Amino acid sequence: MSSIKMFEKPLGMRDTFPITYEKTEKVRQIGREFLHARGFDFIQTPSLEYFDTVGKASAIYDASLFKLVDSQGNTLVLRPDMTTPIARVATSKLLKEKIPLRLAYFANVFRAQQTEGGRPAEFGQMGIEIIGDGTVYADAEVIITVIHLIQAFGISSFKITIGHAGVLNCILKDYTESNEQAHTLRTLLVERNYVGFEEAVESFDLPKTKSDALLQFISEATSFVSIRDIEKYVRKNDSLEYMQQLMELIEVGGLSQYVALDFTLSSHMNYYTGMLFEVFAEGSGFALGNGGRYDGLLQHFGTEVGATGFGIRVDRLLEVIPSQPSSTQTIGIIFEEVLFTKALEMANSYREEGKRVTLQSRKGLVDEEAFAKHFDKIVYVNQEDVAE
Repeated sequence: MSSIKMFEKPLGMRDTFPITYEKTEKVRQIGREFLHARGFDFIQTPSLEYFDTVGKASAIYDASLFKLVDSQGNTLVLRPDMTTPIARVATSKLLKEKIPLRLAYFANVFRAQQTEGGRPAEFGQMGIEIIGDGTVYADAEVIITVIHLIQAFGISSFKITIGHAGVLNCILKDYTESNEQAHTLRTLLVERNYVGFEEAVESFDLPKTKSDALLQFISEATSFVSIRDIEKYVRKNDSLEYMQQLMELIEVGGLSQYVALDFTLSSHMNYYTGMLFEVFAEGSGFALGNGGRYDGLLQHFGTEVGATGFGIRVDRLLEVIPSQPSSTQTIGIIFEEVLFTKALEMANSYREEGKRVTLQSRKGLVDEEAFAKHFDKIVYVNQEDVAE
């Protein structure tokens, strides 16, 4: 093995160093306590799933799936998301025992990356799923929960942008002249390519009333203050009424200041059938997470029930969580070889006081001064101390 390969990792994989590991565990602890107190039960699914079930249903691009073959010749995938495996478990077993379900998770997911991508191929996700409730109240609970969860991590400057797949689909259908044109525009919105959207509209040679409406829509859709602002682009329908109810429920919860409308919001995950949203926070150029209503996914598993939820990227969350100094004092005890028993007694005494203690023999140190810099306090156990 060459010296380069010896230290390389597979594309997109990362090492988690001690400081990041501890921060991640703190996030896990806060998230678990928060969600458990709100009636969500935690679940864990296998890292490996069948391609024909979870792989095909996940709506993650095929090129992003890690595939392998088991000894029986079945194609497997490393789970690319958590929503799809949870939908599998819910439809096969859990919904027979309880409905609606409120489930939560904290797990790693895997998505293969291109050489030039620079993105992690394995990352942690935390989230919830409400399965078996098709009402607007379940969607409101999801949005209210994600807002309060972000606040629980000490983040105060953030925004939830909300759209609706039904409203967007209605607009694209009404102002284009083929399914292909609507699909092209939707794909550009998934990519956030607004310039490409405008260029595509102009290239379609649509009637002027339609092209003008689409161009005006794309310029205004991210700044609508109320549902009424979108009504000039789309006829009144169930989706609009649903969004009106949703915004009213969020207002009742006193959380309107954290929410903004964005009817350009679209997802490559085609199982989103209704409300969908993204979470942004100051300090990150990427969405911390996303969610929405995905009734279409449950249909893939043969179940006609409503489902909604969200997932948060843990690595991006760590980037914006305010730093908080540790309140636990760290003590390094450096002892002479023959005084191990005395040093151990001292270490146990400090630990009973709630301090974090490292026990280190002087003989095992290469650079004592450098070692000592990692602690709030250094205690030496030597012959003179024992004699005193």
